[in-house]
Amino acid sequence: MHTALTVAGSDSSGGAGIQADIKTMTMNGVYAMSAITALTAQNTTGVFGVQEVSPDFLGQQLDAVFSDIRPEAVKIGMMPSTELIRVTRDRLMKYGASHVVLDPVMISTSGTKLLRDDAAEALKRELFPQAELVTPNIPEAEALSGMSIRTEEDMIRAAKEISRTCGCAVLCKGGHRKDGDSTADLLTDGVDFCRFEGKRIDNPNTHGTGCTLSSAIAANLAKGFTLQESVKRAKEYITEAIGAMLDLGKGSGPMNHAFALPERWKEAK
Repeated sequence: MHTALTVAGSDSSGGAGIQADIKTMTMNGVYAMSAITALTAQNTTGVFGVQEVSPDFLGQQLDAVFSDIRPEAVKIGMMPSTELIRVTRDRLMKYGASHVVLDPVMISTSGTKLLRDDAAEALKRELFPQAELVTPNIPEAEALSGMSIRTEEDMIRAAKEISRTCGCAVLCKGGHRKDGDSTADLLTDGVDFCRFEGKRIDNPNTHGTGCTLSSAIAANLAKGFTLQESVKRAKEYITEAIGAMLDLGKGSGPMNHAFALPERWKEAK
């Protein structure tokens, strides 16, 4: 069985973070493992507390995984501090990790800041060069590129700039665009571009979409698909998960990661 690792924060409500990552990787056909960077007390309405793990303990988790069940792909999510970023970088280099997909988590869906100011530059400097792909949404792409994004052409310019400065492919996600019904995502290696069309679904429950998409990409890379095919398959998965119209919680709820489970497992007494 193919394997993948998520290095991210825990979401106590199960919609984002490692919980969403593990569900996504499992539903995309790989064995999922995790290394936790932080515990969060959160639900669909907000984040109420964050407790980071120590750098030493994160290193122990990564050593334990890589020395036993080697992951064929790695998804990186919430990295709240420079110290945790550096430990992760060191272990990725030590073990020669492949197919690293980095979701630059800066702000939660509810608006809570999840990355210290000093860690943003460390993320770009230390971890982006280790990644095969970085997956910013539009606000994150604006912060990383220093550009204002209003149109698809702006997305292309920002993605190209991030790729040029950080030395990795970039998938700029279009879900935050306000200029129409399209949610097209744009993939670039700094030279060539590939457009992945998507239609906006009228569903306010989008908690954990960034975690889910990046984990689905990593899972498909672990199975041997190309980067373009992995993005395509991940986009199809998340579209169906959102389209299943799960409605839980009082705020921006989670999507249904398990929409494709066989009916016999869905039966309730």
